[in-house]
Amino acid sequence: MTISLTILFTLMGLAIGSFLNVCIDRLPAHKSLAFPPSHCDACQKPLSPADNIPLVSYLWLRGRCRYCGARIPFRVLVVEAVTGLLFLLISWRFILSPDTPEYAPFILTAFWSCIFLVVIFIDLEHQLILNKVTYPAMVIALIILAVDSIFPDAGILSNLRLVPQPSILSGLIAGAIGFVLFMIVFIINPRGLGMGDIKLVTLIGLATGFPLNLVALFIGIVIGGVAAIYMLVARKKGRKDVMPYGVFLGIGPIIALLWGNVIINWYLGRF
Repeated sequence: MTISLTILFTLMGLAIGSFLNVCIDRLPAHKSLAFPPSHCDACQKPLSPADNIPLVSYLWLRGRCRYCGARIPFRVLVVEAVTGLLFLLISWRFILSPDTPEYAPFILTAFWSCIFLVVIFIDLEHQLILNKVTYPAMVIALIILAVDSIFPDAGILSNLRLVPQPSILSGLIAGAIGFVLFMIVFIINPRGLGMGDIKLVTLIGLATGFPLNLVALFIGIVIGGVAAIYMLVARKKGRKDVMPYGVFLGIGPIIALLWGNVIINWYLGRF
């Protein structure tokens, strides 16, 4: 049973990863996510079901359109594979563990992981953090926090196992912490951050609550710092890469939602 469920959740992640690719392609271009159906951007030929099998189609077609031979972005394969892997990890964490299955935390963590994957890859390709992603996500985060505050027995955020438990107040505090800290940095050095990054850290706070947001921000800042050092070294060698900071900030909440409680409890246990 465990093996079959593992395969099921992985396949679910691969399928959702295929839809995330549609979001990553179309949202920056202000296109509908539903129409037209999947097609080749080069020749406009509609894709058959055989062309849309996650991972398999890309590998079988060797990364090229079946009809015109145009190259399919490697990102398509990466997003599908990463989403499948994340759904596997999330299912192991909350559904397939020896403890009682926790379906609400599974759904919550999977949902936010998908949101942040879209943010990560759009920022990586276009250096944009879209309002049409962050604003609706903020509203959804507030609704989730409000429902969990009003109906605590629902256990929507029980995966945190922290004291105090997340509430709409903790979410607002966490969002405010990220907003204020990054706004200060923006005021001091406007060229170092964009308003999109400020909105993103606010969303991270609302999505994770306090103190999990501190773990998310710490992870994102550390990864971003390492990347910045690498780019400074590379720049001295003549390369001029742009660092989309949202890529690194988006990684933090995914890790925090999966293992943030473990990290915090480990850290507190050292004192």
